[in-house]
Amino acid sequence: MLQHTHVPPRPALVRSLIRLLYCRRDLLLENLALRQQLAVLKARNPRPGLPAPDKLFWLLARRFWTGWRKALLVVTPETVVRWHRAGFRLYWTWLSRHQVRLGRKRVSKEVRDLIFQMIAENPTWGAPRIHGELQMLGFEMSERTVSRWIQQAPRNPEPAKRWLTFLRNHRAALAAMDFFTVPTFTFGVLYCFFVIAHDRRRILHFNVTRNPTSSWVIQQLRETFPYESAHRHLIFDRDAKFDWEVVAAVTAIGAKPTRTAFNSPWQNGVAERWVGSCRWDLLDHVIALNERHLKRLLAEYIRYYHEDRPHLGLGKETPDRRTARKQWGSERVVSRSRLGGLHHRYDLAA
Repeated sequence: MLQHTHVPPRPALVRSLIRLLYCRRDLLLENLALRQQLAVLKARNPRPGLPAPDKLFWLLARRFWTGWRKALLVVTPETVVRWHRAGFRLYWTWLSRHQVRLGRKRVSKEVRDLIFQMIAENPTWGAPRIHGELQMLGFEMSERTVSRWIQQAPRNPEPAKRWLTFLRNHRAALAAMDFFTVPTFTFGVLYCFFVIAHDRRRILHFNVTRNPTSSWVIQQLRETFPYESAHRHLIFDRDAKFDWEVVAAVTAIGAKPTRTAFNSPWQNGVAERWVGSCRWDLLDHVIALNERHLKRLLAEYIRYYHEDRPHLGLGKETPDRRTARKQWGSERVVSRSRLGGLHHRYDLAA
């Protein structure tokens, strides 16, 4: 028969000591956190701000104490996290500005200018040739670095100038035709046809119709060029009205039909620019009643366009070469109304 051994119970003092030692760390940290917040609350400011040492205290508490959230009374845990992220950004900003840069050396301005000079003086050279020349001069850099600087080299304006000169010399051989629509007072649509010369931006012919067809377009071309065309190329888009019969008529008058690409109005930029000017100067300010009314308005605008309106593309001259005074004296300036007062021309009184 087993005998039951009686174990005396632990004294209450021992149990209290164990509990005190077990919870003493958390109690001390909690008391410290509460005392710190009470010190902040004693300030006279109704909304006290935490100085930098107090923020640093809570950042360290967040780092070393898992129960820091329970002791917060003055600020929210999200605020402490925001402080930590702000400190993180400041730390890495300082570190990135003061640390020693590693990697390859930066290319100096003198070397960059030398690369740009080689590109300008030798347009056919590539990165390997320029890299070889730099090595001969004692510069140490990779061919890939040279290639990157070649892509950033300033463009030589001379090729663009040569093309501009080429186009200017051939403008006299270019003409263009196109349509644009105008709504009427009765909610109808009128089609305006025009032919424009590239050299002086002159309107060679225009007309208005409600039903444009290829036969009607051919008749307009005959009126524009009663004999052979003085222009080598006639530019137009891929409108269905410009069918093979129109192409044959253009060839018959001695011009070469030149179609633009699909959805590329910029290839007929002179014609498109005139349509924009006509709308901005006239059609956006009037309502066409019928064909006769619109034709009269366009005739007046074309006369104003040729004789009075300066053009940026012509060096601020007019297509009819309006004479300009070299110097203004004491003459009186006279204002002449154009297009019913939409625009004016200014001359010196005789």
